[in-house]
Amino acid sequence: MRFNIFSAVTAILFSSLASAQLSGKVGPTTSTASKAAKKVCNILNYGGVASKNTDNGPAIASAWAACKSGGEVYIPAGDYGMATWVTITGGTGVSINLDGIIYRTGTAGGHMIIVEHTTDFEFYSSTSNGAVQGYGYVFHAAGTYGPRIVRLVSVTNFSFHDLALVDSPAFHLILDTCTNGEVYNTIIRGGNEGGLDGIDVWGTNIWIHDVEVTNKDECVTVKNPSSYILIESIYCNWSGGCAIGSLGAGTDIHHIEYNNVYTQNSNQMLMIKSNGGSGSVYSCSFNNFIGHSNAYTLDVNGYWSSISPNPGNGVLFYDMTFNNWKGTCSDGATRAPIQFLCPSGAPCYGMSAANFNVWTEASTEVLYKCENAYGSGPCLSSGASHTAYAIQTKTVTAVTGYSITTMAADLKAGFGLSTSIPIPAVPTSFYPGLAPISAKLG
Repeated sequence: MRFNIFSAVTAILFSSLASAQLSGKVGPTTSTASKAAKKVCNILNYGGVASKNTDNGPAIASAWAACKSGGEVYIPAGDYGMATWVTITGGTGVSINLDGIIYRTGTAGGHMIIVEHTTDFEFYSSTSNGAVQGYGYVFHAAGTYGPRIVRLVSVTNFSFHDLALVDSPAFHLILDTCTNGEVYNTIIRGGNEGGLDGIDVWGTNIWIHDVEVTNKDECVTVKNPSSYILIESIYCNWSGGCAIGSLGAGTDIHHIEYNNVYTQNSNQMLMIKSNGGSGSVYSCSFNNFIGHSNAYTLDVNGYWSSISPNPGNGVLFYDMTFNNWKGTCSDGATRAPIQFLCPSGAPCYGMSAANFNVWTEASTEVLYKCENAYGSGPCLSSGASHTAYAIQTKTVTAVTGYSITTMAADLKAGFGLSTSIPIPAVPTSFYPGLAPISAKLG
Protein backbone atom coordinates (compact mmCIF):
# COMPACT_ATOMS: atom_id res chain seq x y z
CA MET A 1 0.00 0.00 0.00
CA ARG A 2 1.36 3.43 -0.89
CA PHE A 3 1.15 6.14 1.75
CA ASN A 4 0.49 8.92 -0.75
CA ILE A 5 -2.84 7.37 -1.75
CA PHE A 6 -4.08 6.27 1.67
CA SER A 7 -7.68 7.03 2.34
CA ALA A 8 -8.47 8.57 5.69
CA VAL A 9 -9.88 5.27 6.90
CA THR A 10 -6.80 3.33 5.86
CA ALA A 11 -4.56 5.90 7.49
CA ILE A 12 -6.42 5.41 10.74
CA LEU A 13 -6.10 1.64 10.40
CA PHE A 14 -2.38 1.93 9.82
CA SER A 15 -1.93 4.31 12.73
CA SER A 16 -3.81 2.13 15.19
CA LEU A 17 -2.85 -1.33 13.95
CA ALA A 18 0.11 -1.53 11.61
CA SER A 19 2.31 0.82 13.60
CA ALA A 20 2.14 -1.62 16.52
CA GLN A 21 5.20 -3.52 15.30
CA LEU A 22 6.43 -1.56 12.30
CA SER A 23 9.29 0.87 12.64
CA GLY A 24 8.23 3.23 9.83
CA LYS A 25 6.38 3.59 6.56
CA VAL A 26 6.14 0.68 4.16
CA GLY A 27 5.51 0.36 0.44
CA PRO A 28 6.66 2.24 -2.66
CA THR A 29 7.50 5.91 -2.27
CA THR A 30 5.87 6.92 -5.58
CA SER A 31 2.43 5.96 -6.85
CA THR A 32 1.53 3.29 -9.35
CA ALA A 33 0.10 5.94 -11.66
CA SER A 34 3.24 8.07 -11.61
CA LYS A 35 5.39 5.13 -12.63
CA ALA A 36 3.13 4.28 -15.57
CA ALA A 37 2.90 7.94 -16.55
CA LYS A 38 6.65 8.11 -16.93
CA LYS A 39 6.99 5.09 -19.23
CA VAL A 40 5.26 1.79 -20.02
CA CYS A 41 7.39 -1.09 -21.28
CA ASN A 42 4.95 -3.65 -22.68
CA ILE A 43 6.76 -6.96 -23.11
CA LEU A 44 4.96 -7.45 -26.43
CA ASN A 45 7.11 -4.59 -27.73
CA TYR A 46 10.29 -6.31 -26.54
CA GLY A 47 9.91 -9.68 -28.21
CA GLY A 48 7.18 -11.10 -26.02
CA VAL A 49 4.40 -13.27 -27.45
CA ALA A 50 1.12 -14.12 -25.75
CA SER A 51 1.61 -17.86 -26.07
CA LYS A 52 2.27 -20.65 -23.59
CA ASN A 53 4.74 -22.08 -26.09
CA THR A 54 6.95 -18.99 -26.28
CA ASP A 55 9.79 -18.27 -23.87
CA ASN A 56 8.96 -14.79 -22.57
CA GLY A 57 11.83 -14.64 -20.09
CA PRO A 58 14.09 -12.61 -22.42
CA ALA A 59 11.25 -10.19 -23.22
CA ILE A 60 10.63 -9.54 -19.53
CA ALA A 61 14.35 -8.90 -19.02
CA SER A 62 14.47 -6.50 -21.98
CA ALA A 63 11.39 -4.61 -20.84
CA TRP A 64 12.89 -4.26 -17.37
CA ALA A 65 16.14 -2.90 -18.79
CA ALA A 66 14.15 -0.27 -20.69
CA CYS A 67 12.06 0.78 -17.68
CA LYS A 68 14.33 0.20 -14.68
CA SER A 69 15.15 3.89 -14.27
CA GLY A 70 11.46 4.67 -13.89
CA GLY A 71 8.33 3.21 -15.43
CA GLU A 72 6.13 0.14 -15.60
CA VAL A 73 6.90 -3.25 -17.09
CA TYR A 74 3.54 -4.41 -18.44
CA ILE A 75 2.53 -8.01 -19.08
CA PRO A 76 -0.99 -7.69 -20.50
CA ALA A 77 -3.81 -10.21 -20.19
CA GLY A 78 -2.99 -13.47 -21.95
CA ASP A 79 -0.95 -16.63 -21.52
CA TYR A 80 2.86 -16.44 -21.51
CA GLY A 81 5.32 -19.30 -21.41
CA MET A 82 8.58 -18.87 -19.51
CA ALA A 83 11.56 -21.17 -20.02
CA THR A 84 14.39 -18.76 -19.18
CA TRP A 85 14.57 -17.49 -15.61
CA VAL A 86 14.99 -13.77 -15.04
CA THR A 87 17.17 -11.92 -12.53
CA ILE A 88 16.42 -8.22 -12.64
CA THR A 89 18.80 -6.00 -10.75
CA GLY A 90 18.82 -2.39 -9.63
CA GLY A 91 16.36 0.22 -10.71
CA THR A 92 14.16 2.67 -8.87
CA GLY A 93 10.63 3.93 -9.30
CA VAL A 94 9.64 0.88 -11.34
CA SER A 95 6.76 -1.60 -11.28
CA ILE A 96 5.81 -4.91 -12.84
CA ASN A 97 2.12 -5.09 -13.74
CA LEU A 98 1.30 -8.73 -14.39
CA ASP A 99 -2.23 -8.86 -15.78
CA GLY A 100 -1.54 -12.04 -17.72
CA ILE A 101 -0.56 -15.53 -16.59
CA ILE A 102 3.01 -16.80 -16.72
CA TYR A 103 3.38 -20.55 -17.21
CA ARG A 104 6.58 -22.31 -16.28
CA THR A 105 7.97 -24.27 -19.22
CA GLY A 106 11.66 -24.40 -18.28
CA THR A 107 13.15 -27.08 -16.04
CA ALA A 108 16.17 -25.37 -14.47
CA GLY A 109 16.45 -24.96 -10.71
CA GLY A 110 16.92 -21.65 -8.94
CA HIS A 111 14.17 -19.04 -9.17
CA MET A 112 11.86 -18.12 -12.03
CA ILE A 113 11.95 -14.42 -11.09
CA ILE A 114 14.49 -12.66 -8.87
CA VAL A 115 14.25 -8.93 -8.18
CA GLU A 116 17.29 -7.61 -6.34
CA HIS A 117 18.77 -4.34 -5.06
CA THR A 118 15.75 -2.35 -6.22
CA THR A 119 14.04 0.61 -4.53
CA ASP A 120 10.54 2.07 -4.86
CA PHE A 121 9.25 -1.10 -6.49
CA GLU A 122 5.81 -2.62 -7.03
CA PHE A 123 4.88 -6.10 -8.31
CA TYR A 124 1.13 -6.35 -8.80
CA SER A 125 -1.84 -7.04 -11.06
CA SER A 126 -4.10 -4.12 -11.88
CA THR A 127 -6.98 -6.54 -12.48
CA SER A 128 -6.15 -9.04 -9.70
CA ASN A 129 -6.12 -11.68 -12.45
CA GLY A 130 -2.35 -11.94 -12.78
CA ALA A 131 -0.73 -15.23 -11.80
CA VAL A 132 2.29 -17.47 -12.13
CA GLN A 133 1.51 -21.13 -12.77
CA GLY A 134 4.54 -23.17 -11.72
CA TYR A 135 3.25 -26.61 -12.78
CA GLY A 136 5.11 -28.06 -9.83
CA TYR A 137 3.21 -31.32 -10.09
CA VAL A 138 5.46 -32.31 -13.00
CA PHE A 139 8.38 -32.44 -10.55
CA HIS A 140 6.46 -33.67 -7.52
CA ALA A 141 4.93 -36.64 -9.33
CA ALA A 142 8.51 -37.78 -9.98
CA GLY A 143 9.54 -37.19 -6.36
CA THR A 144 11.70 -34.14 -7.09
CA TYR A 145 11.62 -30.36 -6.70
CA GLY A 146 12.28 -27.57 -9.18
CA PRO A 147 12.61 -23.78 -9.17
CA ARG A 148 11.10 -21.36 -6.70
CA ILE A 149 8.72 -18.82 -8.21
CA VAL A 150 9.59 -15.31 -6.88
CA ARG A 151 12.43 -14.04 -4.70
CA LEU A 152 12.95 -10.40 -3.70
CA VAL A 153 16.50 -9.75 -2.49
CA SER A 154 17.55 -6.53 -0.73
CA VAL A 155 14.54 -4.68 -2.11
CA THR A 156 13.54 -1.49 -0.29
CA ASN A 157 10.23 0.40 -0.25
CA PHE A 158 8.18 -2.13 -2.17
CA SER A 159 4.83 -3.87 -2.45
CA PHE A 160 3.63 -7.19 -3.83
CA HIS A 161 -0.13 -7.53 -4.21
CA ASP A 162 -3.23 -8.74 -6.02
CA LEU A 163 -1.51 -11.79 -7.45
CA ALA A 164 -1.77 -15.58 -7.39
CA LEU A 165 1.25 -17.88 -7.17
CA VAL A 166 0.26 -21.44 -7.99
CA ASP A 167 1.86 -24.89 -7.77
CA SER A 168 5.46 -23.89 -7.30
CA PRO A 169 8.01 -26.64 -7.88
CA ALA A 170 9.55 -25.43 -4.58
CA PHE A 171 8.98 -22.27 -2.49
CA HIS A 172 6.47 -19.69 -3.70
CA LEU A 173 7.50 -16.23 -2.40
CA ILE A 174 10.71 -15.33 -0.57
CA LEU A 175 11.47 -11.91 0.92
CA ASP A 176 15.22 -12.02 1.48
CA THR A 177 16.80 -9.19 3.50
CA CYS A 178 14.14 -6.72 2.40
CA THR A 179 13.12 -3.45 4.06
CA ASN A 180 9.99 -1.27 4.22
CA GLY A 181 7.79 -3.66 2.28
CA GLU A 182 4.16 -4.68 2.06
CA VAL A 183 2.57 -7.90 0.77
CA TYR A 184 -1.20 -8.15 0.55
CA ASN A 185 -4.20 -9.46 -1.39
CA THR A 186 -2.25 -12.53 -2.44
CA ILE A 187 -3.22 -16.18 -2.76
CA ILE A 188 -0.77 -19.07 -2.86
CA ARG A 189 -1.78 -22.59 -3.83
CA GLY A 190 0.79 -25.36 -3.56
CA GLY A 191 0.83 -29.13 -3.43
CA ASN A 192 0.20 -31.12 -0.27
CA GLU A 193 3.77 -31.87 0.78
CA GLY A 194 6.67 -30.27 2.61
CA GLY A 195 9.21 -28.07 0.88
CA LEU A 196 6.60 -25.90 -0.85
CA ASP A 197 6.70 -22.88 1.47
CA GLY A 198 4.12 -20.13 1.05
CA ILE A 199 5.88 -16.94 2.22
CA ASP A 200 9.28 -16.91 3.92
CA VAL A 201 10.39 -13.49 5.15
CA TRP A 202 13.46 -12.06 6.79
CA GLY A 203 14.33 -8.39 6.96
CA THR A 204 12.97 -5.35 8.75
CA ASN A 205 9.85 -3.19 8.72
CA ILE A 206 7.60 -5.40 6.60
CA TRP A 207 3.80 -5.65 6.68
CA ILE A 208 2.18 -8.83 5.36
CA HIS A 209 -1.61 -8.97 5.44
CA ASP A 210 -4.61 -10.46 3.68
CA VAL A 211 -2.85 -13.54 2.35
CA GLU A 212 -4.18 -17.08 1.81
CA VAL A 213 -1.84 -20.07 1.62
CA THR A 214 -2.45 -23.73 0.76
CA ASN A 215 0.43 -26.24 0.87
CA LYS A 216 1.82 -28.55 3.53
CA ASP A 217 4.68 -26.46 4.83
CA GLU A 218 5.25 -22.86 5.88
CA CYS A 219 2.20 -20.60 5.59
CA VAL A 220 3.71 -17.19 6.47
CA THR A 221 6.95 -17.73 8.34
CA VAL A 222 9.57 -15.39 9.78
CA LYS A 223 13.21 -16.38 9.32
CA ASN A 224 16.44 -15.09 10.86
CA PRO A 225 17.36 -12.24 11.15
CA SER A 226 14.16 -10.18 11.36
CA SER A 227 12.73 -7.21 13.20
CA TYR A 228 9.60 -5.08 13.13
CA ILE A 229 7.44 -7.38 11.06
CA LEU A 230 3.65 -7.22 11.25
CA ILE A 231 1.66 -10.17 9.91
CA GLU A 232 -2.14 -10.10 10.04
CA SER A 233 -5.32 -11.36 8.40
CA ILE A 234 -3.72 -14.62 7.30
CA TYR A 235 -5.67 -17.64 6.03
CA CYS A 236 -3.74 -20.90 6.33
CA ASN A 237 -6.16 -23.05 4.35
CA TRP A 238 -4.86 -26.63 4.56
CA SER A 239 -1.24 -25.70 5.13
CA GLY A 240 1.69 -26.32 7.41
CA GLY A 241 0.84 -23.24 9.44
CA CYS A 242 2.66 -20.08 10.50
CA ALA A 243 6.01 -20.20 12.26
CA ILE A 244 9.19 -18.51 13.35
CA GLY A 245 12.21 -20.56 12.35
CA SER A 246 13.72 -22.95 12.15
CA LEU A 247 16.44 -21.24 14.17
CA GLY A 248 20.11 -21.97 14.73
CA ALA A 249 23.24 -20.08 15.74
CA GLY A 250 23.22 -16.28 15.94
CA THR A 251 19.45 -15.84 16.05
CA ASP A 252 18.35 -12.20 16.19
CA ILE A 253 14.59 -11.82 15.87
CA HIS A 254 12.51 -9.23 17.68
CA HIS A 255 9.39 -7.09 17.48
CA ILE A 256 7.31 -9.55 15.50
CA GLU A 257 3.52 -9.41 15.67
CA TYR A 258 0.92 -11.80 14.28
CA ASN A 259 -2.74 -10.75 14.46
CA ASN A 260 -5.93 -12.35 13.14
CA VAL A 261 -4.67 -15.68 11.86
CA TYR A 262 -7.16 -18.34 10.76
CA THR A 263 -5.81 -21.86 10.32
CA GLN A 264 -7.59 -25.07 9.35
CA ASN A 265 -6.34 -28.60 8.68
CA SER A 266 -2.72 -27.61 9.17
CA ASN A 267 0.24 -28.90 11.13
CA GLN A 268 0.02 -26.03 13.63
CA MET A 269 -1.53 -22.66 14.26
CA LEU A 270 1.90 -21.35 15.30
CA MET A 271 5.27 -22.94 15.90
CA ILE A 272 8.49 -21.32 17.10
CA LYS A 273 11.11 -23.92 16.33
CA SER A 274 14.76 -24.47 17.17
CA ASN A 275 17.13 -27.20 18.29
CA GLY A 276 20.24 -25.96 20.01
CA GLY A 277 21.59 -22.76 18.54
CA SER A 278 22.17 -19.37 20.11
CA GLY A 279 20.85 -15.82 20.16
CA SER A 280 17.33 -14.73 21.00
CA VAL A 281 13.74 -14.11 19.94
CA TYR A 282 11.96 -11.44 21.99
CA SER A 283 9.28 -8.74 22.10
CA CYS A 284 6.75 -10.69 20.05
CA SER A 285 2.96 -10.97 20.25
CA PHE A 286 0.45 -13.39 18.75
CA ASN A 287 -3.17 -12.30 18.99
CA ASN A 288 -6.57 -13.46 17.77
CA PHE A 289 -5.77 -16.91 16.41
CA ILE A 290 -8.72 -19.05 15.28
CA GLY A 291 -8.39 -22.62 14.08
CA HIS A 292 -9.81 -26.09 13.77
CA SER A 293 -8.64 -29.57 12.79
CA ASN A 294 -4.95 -28.76 13.31
CA ALA A 295 -2.41 -31.25 14.64
CA TYR A 296 -0.65 -28.74 16.92
CA THR A 297 -1.89 -25.39 18.12
CA LEU A 298 0.64 -23.27 20.05
CA ASP A 299 4.03 -24.98 19.93
CA VAL A 300 7.12 -23.19 21.23
CA ASN A 301 9.65 -25.93 20.69
CA GLY A 302 13.33 -25.65 21.55
CA TYR A 303 13.85 -29.34 20.81
CA TRP A 304 12.33 -29.51 17.35
CA SER A 305 13.46 -32.90 16.10
CA SER A 306 12.98 -32.22 12.38
CA ILE A 307 16.37 -30.50 12.32
CA SER A 308 19.69 -31.71 13.67
CA PRO A 309 20.92 -30.03 16.86
CA ASN A 310 22.85 -26.82 16.24
CA PRO A 311 25.91 -25.76 18.26
CA GLY A 312 24.97 -23.70 21.31
CA ASN A 313 22.95 -23.89 24.51
CA GLY A 314 19.71 -23.04 22.76
CA VAL A 315 17.90 -20.00 21.40
CA LEU A 316 16.51 -17.80 24.19
CA PHE A 317 12.81 -16.90 23.92
CA TYR A 318 11.52 -14.09 26.13
CA ASP A 319 8.88 -11.39 26.45
CA MET A 320 6.19 -12.97 24.28
CA THR A 321 2.41 -12.71 24.59
CA PHE A 322 -0.22 -15.09 23.23
CA ASN A 323 -3.74 -13.72 23.60
CA ASN A 324 -7.23 -14.71 22.48
CA TRP A 325 -6.80 -18.09 20.85
CA LYS A 326 -9.87 -20.20 20.19
CA GLY A 327 -11.11 -23.19 18.24
CA THR A 328 -10.24 -26.87 18.25
CA CYS A 329 -7.29 -29.15 17.66
CA SER A 330 -7.46 -32.64 16.21
CA ASP A 331 -6.49 -34.55 19.35
CA GLY A 332 -5.43 -32.52 22.37
CA ALA A 333 -4.61 -35.58 24.44
CA THR A 334 -2.04 -36.81 21.91
CA ARG A 335 -0.58 -33.45 20.87
CA ALA A 336 -0.85 -30.80 23.55
CA PRO A 337 -2.46 -27.59 22.21
CA ILE A 338 -0.12 -25.60 24.46
CA GLN A 339 3.55 -26.51 24.42
CA PHE A 340 6.31 -24.33 25.85
CA LEU A 341 9.30 -26.64 25.49
CA CYS A 342 12.24 -24.34 26.05
CA PRO A 343 15.94 -25.28 26.03
CA SER A 344 17.46 -26.30 29.36
CA GLY A 345 20.48 -24.15 28.55
CA ALA A 346 18.30 -21.09 27.85
CA PRO A 347 15.01 -21.27 29.79
CA CYS A 348 12.41 -18.94 28.35
CA TYR A 349 10.80 -16.23 30.48
CA GLY A 350 8.27 -13.44 30.26
CA MET A 351 5.89 -15.72 28.35
CA SER A 352 2.21 -14.85 28.74
CA ALA A 353 -0.71 -16.96 27.52
CA ALA A 354 -4.19 -15.57 28.18
CA ASN A 355 -7.73 -16.15 26.93
CA PHE A 356 -6.72 -19.49 25.45
CA ASN A 357 -9.85 -21.47 24.60
CA VAL A 358 -8.98 -24.41 22.36
CA TRP A 359 -10.73 -27.76 22.77
CA THR A 360 -10.18 -31.14 21.13
CA GLU A 361 -12.08 -32.87 18.34
CA ALA A 362 -11.03 -36.29 19.63
CA SER A 363 -10.64 -37.55 23.21
CA THR A 364 -12.18 -35.91 26.28
CA GLU A 365 -9.24 -33.91 27.56
CA VAL A 366 -6.38 -31.70 26.46
CA LEU A 367 -2.84 -31.48 27.77
CA TYR A 368 -0.67 -28.44 28.39
CA LYS A 369 3.10 -29.05 28.51
CA CYS A 370 5.78 -26.72 29.82
CA GLU A 371 9.51 -27.31 30.19
CA ASN A 372 12.08 -24.71 31.29
CA ALA A 373 9.39 -22.06 30.72
CA TYR A 374 8.47 -19.09 32.90
CA GLY A 375 5.65 -16.59 32.79
CA SER A 376 1.90 -16.46 33.32
CA GLY A 377 -0.66 -18.84 31.93
CA PRO A 378 -1.34 -22.57 31.68
CA CYS A 379 1.51 -24.72 33.04
CA LEU A 380 4.07 -21.88 32.93
CA SER A 381 6.17 -21.54 36.08
CA SER A 382 5.93 -18.25 37.97
CA GLY A 383 9.37 -18.58 39.55
CA ALA A 384 11.98 -15.86 39.24
CA SER A 385 15.11 -18.00 39.12
CA HIS A 386 14.63 -19.18 35.52
CA THR A 387 16.40 -22.46 36.14
CA ALA A 388 15.86 -25.59 34.10
CA TYR A 389 13.11 -28.02 35.06
CA ALA A 390 11.57 -31.17 33.63
CA ILE A 391 8.33 -31.24 31.64
CA GLN A 392 5.27 -30.29 33.64
CA THR A 393 1.94 -31.47 32.26
CA LYS A 394 -1.50 -30.10 33.03
CA THR A 395 -4.63 -32.03 32.07
CA VAL A 396 -7.78 -30.06 31.26
CA THR A 397 -11.14 -31.81 30.97
CA ALA A 398 -13.25 -28.84 29.89
CA VAL A 399 -12.65 -25.55 28.10
CA THR A 400 -15.25 -22.82 28.34
CA GLY A 401 -15.63 -20.17 25.71
CA TYR A 402 -14.18 -22.13 22.81
CA SER A 403 -15.95 -21.98 19.46
CA ILE A 404 -15.53 -23.58 16.07
CA THR A 405 -15.45 -20.90 13.40
CA THR A 406 -15.19 -21.84 9.74
CA MET A 407 -14.85 -19.95 6.49
CA ALA A 408 -16.78 -20.60 3.30
CA ALA A 409 -13.59 -21.21 1.31
CA ASP A 410 -12.22 -23.90 3.66
CA LEU A 411 -10.73 -26.67 1.55
CA LYS A 412 -11.83 -30.23 2.27
CA ALA A 413 -8.50 -31.69 1.16
CA GLY A 414 -5.06 -30.56 0.06
CA PHE A 415 -4.02 -30.53 -3.57
CA GLY A 416 -2.42 -33.63 -5.03
CA LEU A 417 1.05 -34.00 -6.45
CA SER A 418 0.29 -35.54 -9.82
CA THR A 419 -2.20 -33.15 -11.42
CA SER A 420 -2.19 -29.43 -12.15
CA ILE A 421 -3.56 -27.09 -9.47
CA PRO A 422 -6.20 -24.65 -10.76
CA ILE A 423 -5.45 -20.93 -10.63
CA PRO A 424 -7.78 -19.38 -8.02
CA ALA A 425 -9.19 -15.88 -7.81
CA VAL A 426 -7.68 -13.50 -5.28
CA PRO A 427 -10.06 -13.73 -2.30
CA THR A 428 -11.97 -10.92 -0.63
CA SER A 429 -11.91 -12.51 2.83
CA PHE A 430 -8.92 -13.79 4.79
CA TYR A 431 -10.17 -13.87 8.40
CA PRO A 432 -13.69 -14.39 9.76
CA GLY A 433 -15.65 -11.15 9.90
CA LEU A 434 -12.90 -8.89 8.57
CA ALA A 435 -12.74 -7.16 5.20
CA PRO A 436 -9.32 -6.83 3.55
CA ILE A 437 -7.38 -3.78 4.69
CA SER A 438 -6.92 -2.75 1.05
CA ALA A 439 -9.62 -3.28 -1.56
CA LYS A 440 -8.92 -5.88 -4.23
CA LEU A 441 -7.94 -4.24 -7.53
CA GLY A 442 -10.04 -4.59 -10.67
